[in-house]
Amino acid sequence: MVGTELSVRFDAPATLRKWPSLNNARRIDRDPYLVLESTLDACIQEFMAKPPSTRHLYEIRTEPQPPMVIEILSTEHIVELARLREFL
Repeated sequence: MVGTELSVRFDAPATLRKWPSLNNARRIDRDPYLVLESTLDACIQEFMAKPPSTRHLYEIRTEPQPPMVIEILSTEHIVELARLREFL
């Protein structure tokens, strides 16, 4: 991506949601519930404060910012954005 500047608006509105679980597995028969409604930055911070063994139960929803940010961010994506945020 030479010549293309990649940027992420960490102040964009976002929500952190948690999937109901059973035996530490997502209950896909239920909808995820709201944990935090704030900025992408605040949601990432709250997510990273969760124990790594439970992070797979969480997702962040925000407005897409192609190509780096999609509408529903998975665990792996959130961790990468957290690393990027620390780098910037």
